[in-house]
Amino acid sequence: DFICLISFLCLLWVLLFGFSECSKSQQGAQPQSIKIEGDITLGGLFPIHSRGPAGVPCGEVKKEKGIHRLEAMLYALDQINSDPDLLPNITLGARILDTCSRDTYALEQSLTFVQALIQKDNSDVRCSNGEPPIIPKPERVVGVIGASSSSVSIMVANVLRLFAIPQISYASTAPELSDNSRYEFFSRVVPPDSYQAQAMVDIVKAMGWNYVSTLASEGNYGESGVDAFLQISREAGGLCIAQSIKIPREPRPGEFEKIIKRLMETSNARGVIIFANEDDIKRVLQAAKKANLTGHFLFVGSDSWGAKIAPIQDQEEVAEGAVTILPKRASIDAFDQYFMSRSLENNRRNIWFAEFWEDDFKCKLTRPGIKYEQGRRKCTGKERISRDSQYEQEGKVQFVIDAVYAMAHALHSMHMDLCPGSMGVCEKMDPVEGRMLLQYIRSVNFNGSAGTGVMFNENGDAPGRYDIFQYQMSNVSIPGYKNIGQWTNHLRLNPEDMQWSGGDRSIPDSVCSFPCEPGERKKMVKGVPCCWHCELCDGYQYLLDEFSCDMCPFDMRPLKNRTGCRPTPIIKLEWSSPWAIIPVFLAILGILATTGVIVTFVRFNDTPIVRASGRELSYVLLTGIFLIYFITFLMIAEPSIAVCAFRRLFLGLGMCISNSAMLTKTNRIYRIFEQGKKSVTPPKFISPTSQLIITFILISAQLLGVFIWFGVIPPHTIIDYEEQKPPNPEFARGILKCDMSDLSLMLCLSYSLVLMITCTVYAIKSRGVPETFNEAKPIGFTMYTTCIIWLAFVPIFFGTAQSTEKMFIQTTTLTVSMSLSATVSLGMLYIPKVYVIIFHPEQNVQKRKRSFKAVVQAATVSTRLSQKSNDKQNGESKMEPDRSQ
Repeated sequence: DFICLISFLCLLWVLLFGFSECSKSQQGAQPQSIKIEGDITLGGLFPIHSRGPAGVPCGEVKKEKGIHRLEAMLYALDQINSDPDLLPNITLGARILDTCSRDTYALEQSLTFVQALIQKDNSDVRCSNGEPPIIPKPERVVGVIGASSSSVSIMVANVLRLFAIPQISYASTAPELSDNSRYEFFSRVVPPDSYQAQAMVDIVKAMGWNYVSTLASEGNYGESGVDAFLQISREAGGLCIAQSIKIPREPRPGEFEKIIKRLMETSNARGVIIFANEDDIKRVLQAAKKANLTGHFLFVGSDSWGAKIAPIQDQEEVAEGAVTILPKRASIDAFDQYFMSRSLENNRRNIWFAEFWEDDFKCKLTRPGIKYEQGRRKCTGKERISRDSQYEQEGKVQFVIDAVYAMAHALHSMHMDLCPGSMGVCEKMDPVEGRMLLQYIRSVNFNGSAGTGVMFNENGDAPGRYDIFQYQMSNVSIPGYKNIGQWTNHLRLNPEDMQWSGGDRSIPDSVCSFPCEPGERKKMVKGVPCCWHCELCDGYQYLLDEFSCDMCPFDMRPLKNRTGCRPTPIIKLEWSSPWAIIPVFLAILGILATTGVIVTFVRFNDTPIVRASGRELSYVLLTGIFLIYFITFLMIAEPSIAVCAFRRLFLGLGMCISNSAMLTKTNRIYRIFEQGKKSVTPPKFISPTSQLIITFILISAQLLGVFIWFGVIPPHTIIDYEEQKPPNPEFARGILKCDMSDLSLMLCLSYSLVLMITCTVYAIKSRGVPETFNEAKPIGFTMYTTCIIWLAFVPIFFGTAQSTEKMFIQTTTLTVSMSLSATVSLGMLYIPKVYVIIFHPEQNVQKRKRSFKAVVQAATVSTRLSQKSNDKQNGESKMEPDRSQ
């Protein structure tokens, strides 16, 4: 196990580097460290130097992250030791070590803190002169302040845990350090990256983005930060990761250009969440600028970017609009006064201060063993920080001070409980028990150096408090980072203070798919919950929910935006419609003409022409013609129960009456002349009364059928939504109509058509009767013409069954056909008689009566002559002798 390995290293180090006069002479000088005497000693770990090149542990001095933070601890110790209310009569000391920004080196250094806790048997140890070694009692470190880097803190925390030494970090933010089961003695005054990741997720969602990419520097900080962001975004939902790219520790040439190319594979994901070190951030911006993608990417940077100028120097146009995050902090004015007053004379306790002095003032001190660099001025020692060099307080100074004060407050509370009334450290605190001290550390709650509360949760994490910045160039006097909000467990963002590339104030999009238009459903892309295709709900569908369409009820059609359904408009055949005007016009003319004929016949009821035409059947026939014209108005009138009942009754009745009357007439004529060929006895049932009875019997069959229909299916109205239902629902209409299907309509007319065909047959058979004796031929012409009209009606009526104008076309066709057939009957049978009655009254006189026998003989002769004439025309005539001789 890793812990076992660490334990082994610890023991090995103690065995090899036991601190004694003997070992000192054998091994050389101890590792450089700052020792400050005190009643209670705290450890300190700071990255005084950067990581050195291969084979060398340490590199150049780090002024801000190293010296500033180290001096912040020394400043805090001074303040605590001079405070009469905090640890009175107890002096805090320190052992401060340099980690050189390298975790393995920091591990070696930190073993200094645990040597006093290891019991060693030195009975067999002798110096070169044979004498036993003089072994001073090692100092006991009760707690450690540090480290800075998360990777260093993780390495050190594994060692300190073995020896129950509490540790408070001022800068380590890796989420895994919140694991209390592995790092139970670790606490920190900065919030973990999981809080930072939560804040970044909240920022992304507040800007309406749901499709972003992530960039992480390889290593604990970058990878754990992105992992936390991914986990929180998954838990929160509504946020998809287009790509998650890792930047190698040692990137090859062209690596960053490849990263930009990969990001452009999902170009809709303009938002880029970046957990990376300063150098990687700068090279990403350079690659984006080189690819001519200035203004495309919308960066959201972690605290490693923060409000720093170095990562964006010379890349400001690409970084414009970048939103960054920093733990909430303040500049400590008292520390500035302290630090600016430091000099070579008054700060000899800081063994690295001379090195800082040389780097800060670009001069050289004369030091033993150090070669003087030619061309560099010599330091005078009179230089002053901030006056002769640039100075800006490092961002984590506040947290270093708070970490030291947290340890002091814990020790103070422990002293109050274990040593009440005692001056100095009592026996119960000598030594300080680490696990008990940890409990007091987790219980502290005080206002820190910036006035904000310092406290820890059960995992040793400080509350999350972040300032949110945006780098702005446009519409500002000086380009720089502007505070646009803060996050303290929840986000408070000021969108009105934000602006993007070119000064645009509208928040750019970073979404996989844009919202669907009204009436469009989302068809999700498999495996990517933030990506979808939009599909229109077509036909008579409406948007049921975000992902599905459904059909509107049969009597409804979708709204124009297809977000719901609306009732389908109901229409009927209007009187003003062209489909109604023509039939009504013909019907009015027919009714007027029929009325005129009836009036004329009534007026001249006893005249020979009226009597000869068969007055009784003529009035019946004219009644039928009138009803045929009248049915047009019922067919166009707004459907109701009464209208539907009258339609059923009169639709076939008018034709039935007229055809029954004509059939009775033709049948009478046919029977008379057929009987005359056989005998001179008149046939039966040829009187007017008999004719009326026959006619009404024929009519009663139609009435009987209609009344049976009434009983089986009472008349009612329906709304037909299928007849006018075109592909475009905007033109859909419900048609108010009577409950008469095409089949029932034809059945209603079928009896009348049978009568018409029968009448036509008798008219054909009676065609040889002289026209001076009867109406057979006019009736025949009427029947022929009527048959032609109805033969034309059938294909028109049924051929329009699929038309959206079906009802209108069929109604017009039916009414016009009926009006035409009625007009033919009226014109053929009665108009000539009316003409004679009105304009030639001299012809309307009684002629010589002939007996039935004379009429039959005349008809027979006429028939024979007609046959001879036909024979001659056919070339079959024969010469007969002249019988007059």
